[in-house]
Amino acid sequence: MHIGKNVSESLINTFLGTIEKSKDNLNSHLDLQALGIRSDLHPVEVDDQFYLPPAPYTMSPDKKKLFCEILKGVKFPDDFASNIRHNIHVNEKKIFGLKSHECHIIIQHLLPLAVRKILPEMVSAGVIRISGFFKKLCLPVIRRSDMDSLEADIAETLSLLEAIFLPSFFDMMVHLMVHLPAQARMAGPVHFRSMWPVER
Repeated sequence: MHIGKNVSESLINTFLGTIEKSKDNLNSHLDLQALGIRSDLHPVEVDDQFYLPPAPYTMSPDKKKLFCEILKGVKFPDDFASNIRHNIHVNEKKIFGLKSHECHIIIQHLLPLAVRKILPEMVSAGVIRISGFFKKLCLPVIRRSDMDSLEADIAETLSLLEAIFLPSFFDMMVHLMVHLPAQARMAGPVHFRSMWPVER
């Protein structure tokens, strides 16, 4: 539950370039320079200031606004989700104040729709794979064989994302996705252990 929330927030804040919450910042680019990898993203010093080359997932201001408009324009059936539109500020290009269930809805249903036409194919394909992972993990009925294949799929997905996102994106919460299928094999379907009914 909290892993999904943290992964969802990391993706959204990185796409929108939210100050102090984005995983794409000067320190992240300096890490690449120190490691000697991905030279196309190394910071460039211009007039005593650093210029950060755009990464594949970097959105222009117009695309950020379109991304927020897509999320804000979605309407849900009754009792499917809370009103996410209150947390999306299109003109400021910011999304904040989301609760765990709202992040759950965004990462499983809305994020793939929002990034499909905005971001490059390799980025949107990675996001869609993460979305599919959480969808399969949260099914009401699961099989051990499905969890075995899901465990292999998420390891492959994270390997693909390592070629797109900066190393700072892969914090502990992103890594813990690898262990969720094994946890589901031992403890059973996720919906029996979620706190959303209690919080609601």
